[in-house]
Amino acid sequence: MAITFGLGNVVATKSVWELIDSNPEFSKFVTLCLSRYIANDWGELPEEDWKLNDESVKNGERLLASYQIPEYIEEVFEDRLWIITEWDRSVTTLLLPGDY
Repeated sequence: MAITFGLGNVVATKSVWELIDSNPEFSKFVTLCLSRYIANDWGELPEEDWKLNDESVKNGERLLASYQIPEYIEEVFEDRLWIITEWDRSVTTLLLPGDY
């Protein structure tokens, strides 16, 4: 698999880091999401947002992906993990919708 865009520094909000640290299932889920993300799998987004991201990879625009958090992962009170890479590819942020 060829990586088609840079991630820059990968950072996470405090709530995501706390879940990664305390919840092994969530940590595995985050790793899976990042693997999907760098493979240009944008998760559960509408088709037009997939197309926008595909174009943004080529044109250097901001990228956004959204991944449904499985119900079997306990102690997570949000239903999605978002991953956002800034247009200049300087930083990729992992966050929950409530962190936005």
